[in-house]
Amino acid sequence: MPTLALNKKARFEYDILETLEAGIVLHGSEVKSIRNGGAKLEGSFVTIHGNTPTILNLHIAPYRYAPDPSYIPDTTRTLLLHHKEISYLRGKIQEDGLTIIPISLYTKARMIKLEIGIARGKKLHDKRRTIKDRENTRTLARGIKYGSDD
Repeated sequence: MPTLALNKKARFEYDILETLEAGIVLHGSEVKSIRNGGAKLEGSFVTIHGNTPTILNLHIAPYRYAPDPSYIPDTTRTLLLHHKEISYLRGKIQEDGLTIIPISLYTKARMIKLEIGIARGKKLHDKRRTIKDRENTRTLARGIKYGSDD
C-alpha cells in the first residue's frame, strides 16, 4: 500500500486509540493530483453531519494538466463508511475529549483510501515525554551502530 499523503503531526499531537479505513468521494482530476503528491492532510479533521461523514480542510491541489477555474482545493469531501462504522464513530466523538483525524491517504488496489483514527489530544507533558523517548532511542541506536562502550 503506497502512501500518497501522511499527516506527520497526527501521532505527535494525538494519542491514536483506534484506526479505520474509509473510502473518499473524489471527482475528475483529483485522483491524478493525489497520485502526483498533491494532497495535504495537515489541519484536516472528520465530522459527521446527519448520517454522512465528511472530511474538512483536506487540501488537494488542482491537477496541472486539467485546469478548471471553478475548482476549490479545500472543499468538504464525503467519506464512505458502513452504517455500523458511522454510528460507532458518532458515539465515540460524543465522548469527552475524543476526535476523528485523518492519518494517511494510500492506494489499495486501484482505490484511494483514507486511514482515519479515533484520537485523544496529548497534553504538553505527554509531548515532551514523546520527544524524550525518541531522543533516547536515537542515542541507543547510535551507540549500537558505532559500537561505543558507554
